[in-house]
Amino acid sequence: MTGDSSTPPEVRLRRVEDRDIDVFFGHQADPVAAEMAAFPSRDAAQFAAHWTRIRADDTTVLRTIVADGRVAGNIGSWGQDGQRLLGYWIGREHWGRGIATRALARFLAEEEPVRPVYAHVAVHNAGSMRVLEKAGFRRDRETEEHMPPPDDGVPEFVFVLGA
Repeated sequence: MTGDSSTPPEVRLRRVEDRDIDVFFGHQADPVAAEMAAFPSRDAAQFAAHWTRIRADDTTVLRTIVADGRVAGNIGSWGQDGQRLLGYWIGREHWGRGIATRALARFLAEEEPVRPVYAHVAVHNAGSMRVLEKAGFRRDRETEEHMPPPDDGVPEFVFVLGA
């Protein structure tokens, strides 16, 4: 971590560069972070294939989150089943510094104009829920009621902005 922990980090977004992918791979390979996100880590080949595919999709908006000059994570939005979905991943070494909150606010203001936009969050991921709520998202209980049981057995909450 760079800088004084009492000073909020400078957070900016930029296009994803090839060199970022290795950093993202390390973030998602962290077992603590994967458990919090309730998303299984991919091996290197699976991860590279995933990023190649999503970077080639012109309807997906992907950005690298840079905090105090270091790659801290990624954020993106995409269309799925008639909804605009949003997701982000912050490296664990950057948790608790307001980076996700500031990155999400920037992303929504500068990169993703579509509303409504939805985010699915594992029910145990209180930190991510707080980030979404600070950005104006609210629980969408109606959508949750109509969701099929999760294939992976991990219950989720659905949050929405602008509906």
